Amino acid sequence: MEWNRSNALGLAKTSCLYCKGEGVRIVRKTKLRPCNCIFRAVFRACYNRFRECQELAPHISSVSLDICRGPDSRRSYSRKREEYTADFCLVSQRTLDPLENKVFRFHFLLGADWRLCCRQLKMDRGSFFHTIYRIEQKLGRIFAELEPYPLYPLSEYFAGVIRKDARSSMTFGTDTGEERRRRLPSAA
Repeated sequence: MEWNRSNALGLAKTSCLYCKGEGVRIVRKTKLRPCNCIFRAVFRACYNRFRECQELAPHISSVSLDICRGPDSRRSYSRKREEYTADFCLVSQRTLDPLENKVFRFHFLLGADWRLCCRQLKMDRGSFFHTIYRIEQKLGRIFAELEPYPLYPLSEYFAGVIRKDARSSMTFGTDTGEERRRRLPSAA
């Protein structure tokens, strides 16, 4: 995801001291960089969807039919809620270091409050909450910038079209007659 003022403004926290609600900060006088409040908002949106998927897990999951773009236009079946839950956990586990992974598992996955986590992990309250903010920021960036299929925006993950080739999805419907003739089998 390419970050600019327009797509960061909706996620920005209005009380943020660094970006003042704009979502981007100016670095080195000309370069724009997304604020950390954006990444925490991305993480919270993904985490809320994860919790929703977990609450619906005991019920029968629906299977969705996804259409893959490409020359053969195949279809694939998937269980989006289970896939999202697995992706959320695996990406988090691969990204975080061991201490952050323990805090993530205790606080976010198992739902322990800060007192229990501090007691179990032998941490003080300040370092626990700094770790929580660091986890939210790190995972929010990863969830939004994951390639080729990011977890955020959620609408694209749950209802998006599967792209087989990045080039074919970018040039879909814009090829010239010459390119079209090259792809078609010759009638010889």
